[in-house]
Amino acid sequence: MHSLRTRITVTMLGLILVALVIVTLLSAVFIRKTETHKSDQLLVMLCDSGKESLDYYFDSVQNSVLRVTAFVEEDLNGLEDEQLAQHMENAREYFGMMASKTKGVLTYYYRIDPAVSSTVKGFWYTDLNGEGFEEHEVTDITQYDMEDTSKLVWFTIPRHEGKPIWLAPYITDNLDVRVISYDAPVYWKGQFIGVVGIEVDYSTMASEVNGIRPYESGYAFLSDEDGKLFYHPQIDVTELSDDAAYEIPPEATGDGTFIRYKYKGEDKIAAWRTLSNGMRLNVTVPVSETEGDWKGLVLNIALSAIVVLLLASLFMMFYTRRITRPLEQLTEAAEQVDQENYDFELPYDGDDELGRLTRSFRTLSDNVKVHISDLNGQVFFDALTHVKNKGAFTNALEELQEQIEHGEKAPEFAVGVFDCDSLKVINDQYGHVKGDIYLKTACSTICDVFKHCPVFRIGGDEFAVIVRNADYSNMEALIEQFDQTVSEINTSSVEPWKQVWISKGFAIFDPADDSTAVGVMQRADKLMYENKRDRKKHGKINLNPPADR
Repeated sequence: MHSLRTRITVTMLGLILVALVIVTLLSAVFIRKTETHKSDQLLVMLCDSGKESLDYYFDSVQNSVLRVTAFVEEDLNGLEDEQLAQHMENAREYFGMMASKTKGVLTYYYRIDPAVSSTVKGFWYTDLNGEGFEEHEVTDITQYDMEDTSKLVWFTIPRHEGKPIWLAPYITDNLDVRVISYDAPVYWKGQFIGVVGIEVDYSTMASEVNGIRPYESGYAFLSDEDGKLFYHPQIDVTELSDDAAYEIPPEATGDGTFIRYKYKGEDKIAAWRTLSNGMRLNVTVPVSETEGDWKGLVLNIALSAIVVLLLASLFMMFYTRRITRPLEQLTEAAEQVDQENYDFELPYDGDDELGRLTRSFRTLSDNVKVHISDLNGQVFFDALTHVKNKGAFTNALEELQEQIEHGEKAPEFAVGVFDCDSLKVINDQYGHVKGDIYLKTACSTICDVFKHCPVFRIGGDEFAVIVRNADYSNMEALIEQFDQTVSEINTSSVEPWKQVWISKGFAIFDPADDSTAVGVMQRADKLMYENKRDRKKHGKINLNPPADR
């Protein structure tokens, strides 16, 4: 085992020996790293500023389309021609207001699927000269195959994808202008209605990209995440074949911020950032332009002896930091434990005093975490029946509520509520021990029938189940089986405390009428009391007469 004191001593001796070796190399390495760092910073700065500008441009278009989509889907109240015509006027007014506030809009449109209406087609507005939007005759789309996404891309692709999407550059219908567009499908009660979209002039985006020019011959271009070009200042990407529409080859190397590659025989380096619309902004420059001037090398070598002494001091500080880092990690872990958070990492595992302390702390934390987990498990179980208690039932309802509010689709479930009839009679006439047997028998009967459902004791004589999955589909059969099981138990049992007299109520979650899981439980509780009243009315609650005590 090596102590910290030994490590520091060995480090100091090693530094004295190494210092003489690195003096002769320090100056050249220092210059090269400094120049490389500066060039990297410049590329990143240009990339970040370009990304900010383009994101603002693309986000304004995207937000406008999404807001219009939300408006028209909320405004739709029917698909009759008169309803659609009124709806179109509302959409026209709102879309015009949004388009006027959005930077760089060339055209905006809202087109209705011909399968929905052959009369109400939608609208299309253009601003080709910057003097304001004018309504343009809409394109006849009835002649196109809606399943062919290579044609009429602004309509067929969002219809096919079923979600808002940015499209690659294309020539817009009738106007013969190259554009990019953001389009979103419109749905009403699950039915595809049409497409809302905004087209922006390709040249506007190009001018934003062309404004990024690092060094003498550097430039910026747009591509997808695989490197396929969207825009290049020196290439007409629309005329390239699919296998040629790349500048950065697949074999290029990089570290997540920079990419090094060879293009047209020249070594290049590019920084990149992913834009908000999924495109990638690349800022590239020849490596030769980023290399610094080596003219001060001799002077730096003369000064390197002084620099070595400074670097040696800095290295000692750095290495000491590495030694003390485990102590800082232990301090941070202790603060996490104080906040009742036991999920932390203590990676240090050295064969020294700190290593032993770290391992001991990890063991202690793991033991405390297991102990707390065991205590939490006991909190949510009923001591008498060994099923989950009311606290666990509340948590289960909260989980269902989260699925109702934020799930991809409405959950399928039902809640059953049970009440043990005449528990007070058993307790009064036979004692609480027999009352406990009566409760356990009732709970066991519920668990045996609804064996795939979580069972909860939510009151002194009340139980609940949450029915899901296969049991949800088979719920009626399970209820019949429960009634039959109860009848068999009551027929075969002589002692009243071994019989089972239970009122029940089941409520199925209906997303059209129910907004909360608690509401479903309350409805089941109401149905249970209705069942209890009905059974009392017809004499179906019938404990056997008291036996001699």
